[in-house]
Amino acid sequence: MLTVHNLHKSYQVGKTTYEVLKGVSLEVGKGEFVAVMGPSGSGKTTLLNCISCYIPADSGEITLGNRQLAKLDETALASVRNKQLGFVFQDFLLLDGLTVQQNILLPAIIGGTAGPAMEQRADQLCQVFGISAIREKYPAEISGGEKQRIALARAFLKDSNLYILDESTSNLDFATENLIFNMIYDQLADRSMLIVAHRLSTVRDCDLILVMDHGKIVERGNHEELMAKNGRYAELWNMQQGIFRKRKSEPAPQVPSAVVEEDDDGESITY
Repeated sequence: MLTVHNLHKSYQVGKTTYEVLKGVSLEVGKGEFVAVMGPSGSGKTTLLNCISCYIPADSGEITLGNRQLAKLDETALASVRNKQLGFVFQDFLLLDGLTVQQNILLPAIIGGTAGPAMEQRADQLCQVFGISAIREKYPAEISGGEKQRIALARAFLKDSNLYILDESTSNLDFATENLIFNMIYDQLADRSMLIVAHRLSTVRDCDLILVMDHGKIVERGNHEELMAKNGRYAELWNMQQGIFRKRKSEPAPQVPSAVVEEDDDGESITY
């Protein structure tokens, strides 16, 4: 499905060269869920931008299906992005003047494939993501969590070879994010996914987890394998679980009781 081999990418700032990707290699097979995680500045976004054909790599190979992306012209790359790749980013990118249903159908409308079949597929995706009741509403009338579900439904409207989810649920609370990923795992398990997420609990069920640090993949394996290694992933997992348990155990802050006194005229003053 997707093969990335020995990918390098650097940026020039003045006379200084910053190497962001340092020989990254990975594979995403058909129907596999692969997660990429790591601290800010580790190269995750640059890696996804290279795979998405938005920026060129300095060296290395990216192969999608049987096509090397670096050998394609701009027209062919645009076709790959439109037909073979699906994207969900942290920003919803919904059009305010369109209803929920119209926003989901937007790729089909632009691609000239809108029709009864696509409308039926949009209806099915609305059911999968629990947004059937708001299909006729506009973005200004719905919550952030609902907007994120719409963005996911829109991405899955077309049958792409690979879906890229870049921090697509980072604005959601833990319960909503967990619910959405459970929907993806249960209903869309036959798709290939490349997922970037900060909350490790949302990617623990992925087939493969890649841990990036300073432009390199420093660990790879599933959740159980990485925990057994007791390395960087295990450290981050234990840290996040500790914070979560602490938040659950901390008592809610108490609102101080109002103080009522009387002024010289006998009027009550509350403060």
